[in-house]
Amino acid sequence: MGEYYVRETSEDARLTRSAHGKLEFLRTQELVRRAVTGTRMRVLDVGGGTGVHARWLAAEGHSVHVVDPVASHVEAAAAIAGVTAELGDARNLTCPDDAADVVLLLGPLYHLIDRDDRAQALAEARRVLRPGGMLFAAAISRYLPVLETGTTGRLTGQMSPSVEAVIATGRYDGHLGFVSAHFHTADELRDELHAAGIQDVSVYGVEGPAWPALDVAGVQEFDARLDAALRCARMVEEDPLLINASAHFLAIARL
Repeated sequence: MGEYYVRETSEDARLTRSAHGKLEFLRTQELVRRAVTGTRMRVLDVGGGTGVHARWLAAEGHSVHVVDPVASHVEAAAAIAGVTAELGDARNLTCPDDAADVVLLLGPLYHLIDRDDRAQALAEARRVLRPGGMLFAAAISRYLPVLETGTTGRLTGQMSPSVEAVIATGRYDGHLGFVSAHFHTADELRDELHAAGIQDVSVYGVEGPAWPALDVAGVQEFDARLDAALRCARMVEEDPLLINASAHFLAIARL
């Protein structure tokens, strides 16, 4: 996984190079801001990459510490004003018990393919959160590959078995160029948090069902179509019939 982020992609540009990435960033900001109403919160950004979200959280006055397994990401995040960073693993955090007001798990749950590893990451997040603290856990939808390839014309007969396997099992084999990963349903994500002893959970669709059309239209049309896409995402963000049409989910939980 670390080699992919160093050699194959720029994590710094992940949320800006595509229309749906830009929408994901804006909606994630919106959902986090909606829930984090306090000032000067202690935020632990686990799997925080180069600090894309740490940057704006620190700019808004929060104390942000990034943990990431990629050394170049840690170096980039540590260079942001108001942000500290360290190499680390979501399954074995160095943070003391009850030390964080907010924990972000915006990447680890899809990179951890085995359920036991995801459970350990959630247990660590729960351990380091103070009573009343907030957890934000992101996941990728099992339906992302079929929506993306079906909309862009890339869903061929050769690719269909891989796409069908993701829908059936959540196991993603890298056929769209990403690393092997686990893709969730909204119910599965909620169930995994409940199994970790985190009961007060709401799961939101991040991008809503309009994101594939944004990608087909291209980034040059993004500004013109953004308002409608945001309204669409908000309208059905918890709709059980459409939530899985988002590319990503965000579970928000209070301990």
